[in-house]
Amino acid sequence: MAAGGEMKRLFFLLAVLRLLAATAAVYKQWIPNTNFETASNWDTGRVPCARDVVHFEKDKVVSVFVQSPHALTDMYLPLDGEFVLAAGAAFTAFDGSWDPGCDSGGAVRFADAERRSWFDPTLWQDVLPSGELKPGGPIFSVDEERVPCRYDDVIFQPGTSFRVNTDSSQPEIHLRSISVMGQELNTPSSWAGYLGGPSAPLQFHGNGTLRVTGTACPDKSGCACGNALDGPRICAALLRASGRPCPEPACQSPLQPLGHCCGVCGATINLDFTPDFDLQKYQDRLVQELLSQPKYAGVQMAISKVHKAQTFLGITSRSATPLIQIVLVDDRAGVQAGTAAEQLAADIMESIAEHGEALGISSSKMEVATGNTARGQVGSYPVSRITAGTVMGLLFSLLLLGGILFLYRKGKLRLPALRLPQPWDRLEEPASPAAAGDKGFDNPVFNVEPPDADLGEETPKDLQVFYLNPLYDASETET
Repeated sequence: MAAGGEMKRLFFLLAVLRLLAATAAVYKQWIPNTNFETASNWDTGRVPCARDVVHFEKDKVVSVFVQSPHALTDMYLPLDGEFVLAAGAAFTAFDGSWDPGCDSGGAVRFADAERRSWFDPTLWQDVLPSGELKPGGPIFSVDEERVPCRYDDVIFQPGTSFRVNTDSSQPEIHLRSISVMGQELNTPSSWAGYLGGPSAPLQFHGNGTLRVTGTACPDKSGCACGNALDGPRICAALLRASGRPCPEPACQSPLQPLGHCCGVCGATINLDFTPDFDLQKYQDRLVQELLSQPKYAGVQMAISKVHKAQTFLGITSRSATPLIQIVLVDDRAGVQAGTAAEQLAADIMESIAEHGEALGISSSKMEVATGNTARGQVGSYPVSRITAGTVMGLLFSLLLLGGILFLYRKGKLRLPALRLPQPWDRLEEPASPAAAGDKGFDNPVFNVEPPDADLGEETPKDLQVFYLNPLYDASETET
């Protein structure tokens, strides 16, 4: 039995490694299409048959891919649109012969595709470079990253037509590449050429402009997705698709990860990092050493670079701090919700305490929310060998300064006197006045006692006191 368990873990690990090998570049594929043969594109839920009369709204812009030949009784076309015909595809008029799949005809209307939004996470899926659906695993994405990020590759399936609303809160939507009809466009010039063709205006509409850069993320510590400005749009589309508000979590004070629409039970870990940190290698390490363990079979992890807004005295500043966010959730329910994720987070924190400095992690903070946490308490744990070293260094410095001060007050230690030069020290010292020519005067307000005078004794009358008056020139009295 133990050998069988080890074999299952080995197969799981190999599958994960194959999955991770393809995650250096992220490919997201658009799911819906506007094909003629797709049943969901028609209001009747079926593809039109010979006795049907097909209606396209005259004021709707469409691009429709036709895979096979069709006989129709009649068809009303839009004012602006296109049919993309595959080899052998055609439309013919129905000749009245018997059609076994179309006993009674009727009006069939093409569905409205205008509202299919680029920023709807439910309309995208992660795929392999080949276009095949990526197998499920322990890695998931927060909602903002389910939509193509600025360094992702976008695929529109070959042999499909589509129409996408690109309305955005940012003027340009940056991407690494876009593949349309099997053709990958990965340079600004190739994408500009496609936009100048007849199909692009029929496929993309909205105020957001797609920009292909052809560049991958240049930072080994990862790159932020870049969809934060459209976060509200993403969440609105996600909740609209589900038809209900965010579900009520089992924990009383759920966590709210950056870039995620709804609160979750489980744990989050925020990492501050150094230039030595490698996001992909660290993700691989966590999967291989921790997530692959059987006790964490129901735990999923999201890890990415995010930007957290800085706050001071409750005021949010415009600057944002980059950090690595790890989100851990599990499939447990009720009072056990989030407990497996909490245990995994504790193991990750222990690993960081031991190896964090070598991995390029300067500090870390963990927050948890589980179904059995009293009063929804969220725990924060600053950990890091570097952070601990800094605190110990400060304590040692304070102890050293306290020891020096103690020895100095006991007379065991002498410190050299430090006298700072004053501006008036550079003035020429006046000559001592002659005994017979007393140029001083008594000032009843300005009364200076000699340093060793006893305040209880009367000041000798023959004591002379002088002070330097910058407006008084001694040479004028000699003339």
